[in-house]
Amino acid sequence: MPRGMTTSFGFPPFTRAVKTLIIVNVAVYLVVLLSRLTDPTLAQWLDFYGYLRPYAVIFHGRIWQLVTYSFLHDPSGLSHLLFNMLGLWMFGAQFEMDFGTRRFYEFYFWCVVGAALTTIGVGALGVYASHAVSFPLFRIMANIWGSATLGASGGIYGLLIAFGILNGHRQIYVFPFPVAIKARYIVAIWLFIAFVNALGGANGVAEFAHLGGALFGWIYLRFMPRYGLQTAASERVFGIRNMYYRWKRRRAARKFEVYMRKNNRSEYFDKDGKYRGPNLDKDDDSHWVN
Repeated sequence: MPRGMTTSFGFPPFTRAVKTLIIVNVAVYLVVLLSRLTDPTLAQWLDFYGYLRPYAVIFHGRIWQLVTYSFLHDPSGLSHLLFNMLGLWMFGAQFEMDFGTRRFYEFYFWCVVGAALTTIGVGALGVYASHAVSFPLFRIMANIWGSATLGASGGIYGLLIAFGILNGHRQIYVFPFPVAIKARYIVAIWLFIAFVNALGGANGVAEFAHLGGALFGWIYLRFMPRYGLQTAASERVFGIRNMYYRWKRRRAARKFEVYMRKNNRSEYFDKDGKYRGPNLDKDDDSHWVN
């Protein structure tokens, strides 16, 4: 086997965050299932307020649906929950082992929200475009606006694209095929299937959410700082604070210069408010006062 090439025969461990998410998803699924049998009103309430409906987010302010939809799965069958949890386990565990629990949660919910925003954006675009042009794709997109989206697939596809990018060289077996395939090729095939289904398949509405999760996963890996969103936010906060302090320093420097000119003295400050003095070059960085 070539150097750097690995083949996966076993299963990944149940890491902390993956285990927690699986437990929560299964618990919510059981609550929904039991409520349909014992209290249909509760089931309708979870459906109405928990599923992602673009019009409800935009016009009724139900922004929590950007996240809650990912914990709800089709109660009419077990396959929806089962395959999503298998995907979460198979691809999420590797991400958590590589980057830690905090980064895993951050990345996963980034993709979940990104998939929801993609669904809303595609639905709004479809409604607008379908009024102007009669085109089958626009009608499919417009159907998203009033449809309910549910399931963790947006986050799963984000983890899928991360696995393909970060571990694309690994060779894995996909049941029932007896041949090892590179992870990047498997990811590419699944994304291609999702894209084709989005353009006209029976499950086209949900496939846009899948593609949105994959897109936001790629954006995170490509553009986010090395230590994630928390670091980016902290850097931005400290950057704004430093800008404020520089502004205060420049303001104080201008007042001081005005005062010294009134007293026939020459004092100099640079653009950042650093003191230069009458005998120092304005571009000399060897002396300054903070």
